[in-house]
Amino acid sequence: MYKRINNDTKLIHADMKVIDQKSFLDTFQYFDKEIVVEIIDIFINEYPERMAALKKDIELLDFNAIKFDAHSMKGVIANFVAPIPQQLAKELEMKGSENDASDLNQIYAELEIYGAELVEDLKELRPDFL
Repeated sequence: MYKRINNDTKLIHADMKVIDQKSFLDTFQYFDKEIVVEIIDIFINEYPERMAALKKDIELLDFNAIKFDAHSMKGVIANFVAPIPQQLAKELEMKGSENDASDLNQIYAELEIYGAELVEDLKELRPDFL
């Protein structure tokens, strides 16, 4: 389902879960469509491995790895203007920096939910760039 951005002629997907689509389109408007598809595909393909690494880091309470992997995840999520999963990755990064084990599993579980929604949003947006 689509809706208009203000009175603009651009149509956006009305059911985006976590992506700020207007900002996403503003960010990628000057990119070649093939590049946008490639960026989306890389994220979607790497997402399960990135989440598995974070989960293992948390299970082992490897704070340096949590900090590193969460920082990396935060950076790639930032590309897609998805503030909720980006904030959750930032919280994990900070927990790693502070050697703070409190709420790690809860934050990870929330990132898992919102990250999956990000993947779904990207799968919905991808055909617009083909």
